[in-house]
Amino acid sequence: MKRSEILFGIIRVPVDFMAVFASLLFAYFLRTRNIDLIPRLNLLSNSPTLPEFNYYLMHFALPATWVYLFVLLGLGLYSLRITLGPWREMGRVIVASGLWIALVIAWFFFIERQLFFSRVLLLQATALLTFFVIALRGVVLLIQRIFLRRGIGTRAVLSCGLTMLPRSVGENLLKDLRFQYLGHVPGFVEVSEMHEREPLDLILHTDPNPGNEDTLRLVDFCRSRHVTYAFLPPLFADVPHQLSINRLGLTPMLRFEPTPLDGWGRVWKRGIDLVFGSVLLGLLSPLIFIIACAVLVTSGLPVFYVSNRVGQYGRGRIPLLKFRTMCRDADLKKKDLECFSHRRDGPLFKIKGDPRTTPIGRFLRRWSLDELPGLFNVVAGHLSLVGPRPHLHDEVARYTERQHRVFTVRPGITGLAQISGRSELSFDEEILLDMRYIEDWSLGLDLWILWRTLFTVLGGRGAD
Repeated sequence: MKRSEILFGIIRVPVDFMAVFASLLFAYFLRTRNIDLIPRLNLLSNSPTLPEFNYYLMHFALPATWVYLFVLLGLGLYSLRITLGPWREMGRVIVASGLWIALVIAWFFFIERQLFFSRVLLLQATALLTFFVIALRGVVLLIQRIFLRRGIGTRAVLSCGLTMLPRSVGENLLKDLRFQYLGHVPGFVEVSEMHEREPLDLILHTDPNPGNEDTLRLVDFCRSRHVTYAFLPPLFADVPHQLSINRLGLTPMLRFEPTPLDGWGRVWKRGIDLVFGSVLLGLLSPLIFIIACAVLVTSGLPVFYVSNRVGQYGRGRIPLLKFRTMCRDADLKKKDLECFSHRRDGPLFKIKGDPRTTPIGRFLRRWSLDELPGLFNVVAGHLSLVGPRPHLHDEVARYTERQHRVFTVRPGITGLAQISGRSELSFDEEILLDMRYIEDWSLGLDLWILWRTLFTVLGGRGAD
């Protein structure tokens, strides 16, 4: 590990300590002077008796500062290497502040057997320390990146082996300020020569046969010269990044999960679908009723169109509910129109200006209003609010094994593909975006996609 990495990792501790301790003192000063940071809330209507400054300093400010630092430690914010992006680090600091205030309240309630002496002081202190910790950590990160841009603290990386380094890995190494990628060499002799000219910090081994003698020599070489050795199995070059190493006895076992949407992730997502779907269904029910009446008056029955789609894991049938936007015999005319499909890059069937579409159907599709009945599918558990596009059975029959990855999770009303171009995307681009969503899923990503969907729909971008 580079000395600069250790230095910047250690320096975060006194920086955080100063930020938290100063915030607690500043909050005490504001409360004793009856200074309200948000006057409109009228938080200072009551004036509780605050403890003496020395008592506050020794019995609350100092211990509370150390508690906050231990919370940051527990959340992995004192790693000596940069493992989190600035936004994720900021998110963890906010989480740390929430945990800290909960611990303070619990301590006073269960141990001190009393309420905290000033709720306003506690709220102001939490807001101040969150802001200053994020701000000062940002300054430290900025200084570290300036050093990295000048080549100070970068790690010299060399890849070697009979197989070339995957292009995506090489591009990431070149973009990452922490690494200085020196290129690729075929074997151990070239690695040894390169190390004599310029000391290496990390060797990425791409040999598809890791059990040969050269591999053992390379591992011993790295051990004796304090160089980090990493093996890139070619089998897993295109595997989701949810990898973990377990042991069966003394034997290491490399394991990957298809998606984070397992365990609690799956529970949380279903809970959000149920709550948000029910709320949206209640709020939009008048609009759904008006559209149903409009379809009935202009196009007659049926008002809804039920399309059987492939469910999660590629099994079962989902009765996908939409407003009918085409003539009644649209499915019978589909085969006659397949030769006019403008989607030649995959099994999807799309026609610009589809002649089967009714006048009101064009309006509903333009603003994606035909998708609103899908909220019933969400509440029923057939769909998720966010997920890959629901697929037709005749399309799926022509999918490759790689493309079947999209069935790992429950399909959704909206997704990455829908906010990234919708029908303007090629089939391969759509599949890649769906797979990226499956591999990178988080609650934050779902909320971001829902937010972006609103603007995509209002802009009418990529609508069929």
